[in-house]
Amino acid sequence: MNTFRVNGHSHLLPYPEEIPEFMKKKEIFWVDPDRKFMHQKDWKRPVTDSSFFLNEKLEWMDRSNIDHAVVLNLSQLYGNGLSWGDMKQALRFQNDFNGRIQRDYPCKFTCGFVVHAGFTQGALWEIERCVETLDLKVLCLPTHYMDTVGSWKGIFNEETEPIMELANQYKLAIEIHPYDGEKFILLENVAWRFHLIWMLAQCADAYHFYTLNGYYEKYPNIRVCFAHGGQLNHVNIGRRVQGFDGRPDLFEGKQRPRKAIGHPNIYFDTLVHDTYSLELMIKRQKGTDQILMGLDDPYPLGEMQSDQQSSFPGKLLDLAEQEEIITSKQHKEIWYDNVIRWLCGDDSEEFLKRIKQQ
Repeated sequence: MNTFRVNGHSHLLPYPEEIPEFMKKKEIFWVDPDRKFMHQKDWKRPVTDSSFFLNEKLEWMDRSNIDHAVVLNLSQLYGNGLSWGDMKQALRFQNDFNGRIQRDYPCKFTCGFVVHAGFTQGALWEIERCVETLDLKVLCLPTHYMDTVGSWKGIFNEETEPIMELANQYKLAIEIHPYDGEKFILLENVAWRFHLIWMLAQCADAYHFYTLNGYYEKYPNIRVCFAHGGQLNHVNIGRRVQGFDGRPDLFEGKQRPRKAIGHPNIYFDTLVHDTYSLELMIKRQKGTDQILMGLDDPYPLGEMQSDQQSSFPGKLLDLAEQEEIITSKQHKEIWYDNVIRWLCGDDSEEFLKRIKQQ
């Protein structure tokens, strides 16, 4: 059994001096020179662990026995609300940064890239550039985006189908991640409600339309992972089914919700924080094949070493095995086989050569 461990949900900040001056000048995104806070206009967030940065990340991975990590884009760089020019520059910087990290550290990192779904043609050009030039194969999409007239939309709709078509052509892995809820959910931003509650609802909303629209069948070459365990998806299936059956007039041409359960191209990461939630996910998905390791490091809602939170990387799976929710074999598959299958589908040979080269 393979003991190589791959973290399917990680993040990395550029060092302050790597961020272009225009990003700070236009208040798009920057990091303090002392690496204490990350910033956007009228917003800042503490850098809670040194492993936000490359060299420290490598040391943290070594201490945590993590052999390889999938680095997603920074949620702060989805580009919502920016002009076309600013958005293009900001996202291109993020993608070039991730491309450089993967190129320079092929054994350690597989990196994602991001596009803005509100500018479809530009998104298609950027997908082509990132795949053909930067060799990036993980497309990062937000659950929701702002379109060109300032309206918020879910990521899966008719207007974004050209993006799905091209992703399908390239056989990409796709990560669906929530953010920006406070910009379109009209509630006061207190007690971290948008991270603790509404992010889960945003994921459930994206999953709702991905499955109702039957995109898992329409685009059979893409493999979609919903961040943070897609936690509400598993709790909410009964209500969705009853709604579908009770109001068929609202679901003309849509797919039944239960049809998507356990589909081989729909994945969820492990970041649900307690074994009861993990057990529900496993029962709902009829096993662990569609579940992959996701630590969301180094954010404090990820699995980070912390006495205060009584946490460490891999804690949930260790507990699940101790409680006999999963077997030792399933434990290893979630850390390795399932992540690789999401990333590569049936064609993993080239990828495995890259991540295991010395």
